[in-house]
Amino acid sequence: MQAERHETVIIGGGQAGLAVGHHLRRRERPFVILDANERVGDSWRKRWPSLRLYSPAAADGLPGMAFPAPRGSFPTAGEMADYLEAYAERWELPVRSGVTVDGVERNGGGYRVTAGDRRLDADNVVVATGVFQHEHPIVPEFAAELDPGIAQLHSADYRAPDQLRPGPALVVGAAHSGGDIAYELAQAGIPTTLSGRDTGQLPFDIEGRAARVVFPLLRFAATRILTVSTPLGRKARPEVRSHGGPLLRVKRADLEAVGVERVLERTVGVEGGRPVLADGRVLDVANVVWCTGFRNDYGWIRFPLPLDADGFPEQERGAVPSSPGLYFAGLPFLHSFASMLILGAGRDGKRVADHIVARSSAGTSGGRASGERVGRLAA
Repeated sequence: MQAERHETVIIGGGQAGLAVGHHLRRRERPFVILDANERVGDSWRKRWPSLRLYSPAAADGLPGMAFPAPRGSFPTAGEMADYLEAYAERWELPVRSGVTVDGVERNGGGYRVTAGDRRLDADNVVVATGVFQHEHPIVPEFAAELDPGIAQLHSADYRAPDQLRPGPALVVGAAHSGGDIAYELAQAGIPTTLSGRDTGQLPFDIEGRAARVVFPLLRFAATRILTVSTPLGRKARPEVRSHGGPLLRVKRADLEAVGVERVLERTVGVEGGRPVLADGRVLDVANVVWCTGFRNDYGWIRFPLPLDADGFPEQERGAVPSSPGLYFAGLPFLHSFASMLILGAGRDGKRVADHIVARSSAGTSGGRASGERVGRLAA
């Protein structure tokens, strides 16, 4: 099959990919977005229905289109999904849904993207698959030793308490997703134990009056202070990437109020088919929910991709120095804490789009000034 030709191929039609596409559209540059889901926003539709964003609607819009909800409200995952779909339609972004990319390889001075029997050649490729696409849920090896009668699922597959079997539940991993799920299970009347290190908690109600005052300060910190350009940001980056975030909406007191048993010991093994804590305690449970994160998978990029100390691609503002024309968007702490949040997608997307435009101009004009500009944008 003859390959299609594109200036830029964006892989992933979530908020990061759409933001890059929006800025390329504004600059009148040609591109196509490939997304494995059947509809734009499906990555949000696949999350548990009770999930609500941790930021208010005022901070949940992408460039050029505010989120259609009261500024202080907190949208559901489904509402975010519908917003992204409407955003792609509003800006007439060329999204091809149901296309799963299975390879990217070098092709002369550019790249070849493969998706089944499809071939797309491009000068630029933007990997905007986010935090969950092309990643594998982490489940410890000893999980295979648990009694077959114990139901196991990862947080990526959790939807509601009715997925669980009758009987007590163990939630492993006590960051904000683990806390949220443990809270919901206990609210549903399921005896629940939450195991894992204390990741801290926000000292205020994110939907309370104090949050309206504090949130602008947190937004400033997430976009301007906690960046790879500051000593504080460089120190925080590996911690943010390697450990789960603090409790946000559900707090320790909330967990206690609904009867969640909070144990700080990690779940470390299996004895007699039952999970065992680090202190030797064996838990008699009917269910285990693994809130243990994800493992990166870049094996589908079929050429050497240098990784940093945290296991993420080495990049500068999204541009990969070792592979001109290759970009990433939506990575955790790509440049700032906000990079993995909705409010950071537009900012990072503009940087990537600006670099692509500058690179394309340098390639067509051959001018030294354009080439220098590419370097400055990547820095």
